[in-house]
Amino acid sequence: MVALSWRTDLTADEVAQVRALLDAVTDVDSVAPVSEAFLLRLRADGRGGSSGGSSGASSGPLSGAEHLLAHDDGVLVGYAQLDGGEEPDGELAVHPEHRRCGIGGGLLAELLEHLAGGPLRLWAHGEHIGAIALAERYGLTRDRVLLQLRRELDRPPLDDAVFPDGVTIRPFVPGRDEPAVVEVNAKAFAWHPEQGRWTVDDVLVREEEPWFDPAGFLIAAWQAPGQEAEQLVGFHWTKVHDAAAGRGEVYVLAVDPAHHGLGLGTALTLAGLHHLRDTGMRTVTLYVEADNEAAIRTYQRLGFTHWDTDVRYSR
Repeated sequence: MVALSWRTDLTADEVAQVRALLDAVTDVDSVAPVSEAFLLRLRADGRGGSSGGSSGASSGPLSGAEHLLAHDDGVLVGYAQLDGGEEPDGELAVHPEHRRCGIGGGLLAELLEHLAGGPLRLWAHGEHIGAIALAERYGLTRDRVLLQLRRELDRPPLDDAVFPDGVTIRPFVPGRDEPAVVEVNAKAFAWHPEQGRWTVDDVLVREEEPWFDPAGFLIAAWQAPGQEAEQLVGFHWTKVHDAAAGRGEVYVLAVDPAHHGLGLGTALTLAGLHHLRDTGMRTVTLYVEADNEAAIRTYQRLGFTHWDTDVRYSR
C-alpha cells in the first residue's frame, strides 16, 4: 500500500533517496524529471537548513518548498514538490520500476487537494507521454512551452565575437559583481515569471554548485568616454553539465534593454560558445520560450536546432 506524506524540510537521508529516484528516472527517460530550482531546494534541505541553503536565501524561487513523498513498504517510489509561490509550480516523478500502478495519479490528486482548488502549474519535461496524459486526465491545460535548442560546437564553424565600441568582456568576480548582475538580469527578464525575480541570494546559492566556474561567467562592461567606472551592460553565464560527455549550456544570457540593437546579445552568445569549446565541450544546449520568435531566429542563425520540449500545464 502506497503511503503519501508531506514535508517542509527533508533529512539528508530523504534527500539522498529522492536524488536516487530522480537519477533512476533520468537514466530511463534520458531527461531529468525536475528543474534546477527544484534540485537546489533539495540540496538546501539536505544540509538541514532553510530552503535557501548556507547563503541564507529566504526569498525568490528557492524559498517555501513543500515536498510530497510516496512510500511503498518503506521504499520511496514517488516524489513531488511545490515551490511555495502564490501560483505554485509543481513537478513530480515516479520510479520507473513502480510506474503504471497509480502512483503518479495519486501524487497529482494529492497536490490538487492540498491546494484546495487553488491554482497549480505542473511541468512535463521532455513532453513525456505519461506526464502529458496524466495532466490531461486531471483537467490541466497546456499554457507554456519551453524549447531546448542544441548545437554542435565544431560545426558549423563559430563566428568571431565582435563587441560594440567601448564594451569589453571579462570574467565574473565573486563577491563584487552579484548586485550588478541581478540588476541587469531584472531589467532583461522583467517579463519572465521566474528569471526576473532573482535576488543576490539566488546567484550566491548557484555559486556554491560544483559546476560553478567564474571563468565561464562572462561579463560585458561598458565604459563611457571620460568616465573611470565601468557599467555592467550584459552577461553570459555558461554551465558545464557533463564534462566527460562534453556538454555545456547557455545558462543565462542577459543584455540591459538600454543597450539593445548593438549586436551585444549575439556577441555575448558567441563569446560563451567559444569559451565552452575551448574548455573541451562538444555540444551546447539552451532553453527559450516557444513564443519568443526573435530569440529563436537569432539562435537559429547561430546554428542551433530544436532538440526537445518542456510543457507546463495549469489549473
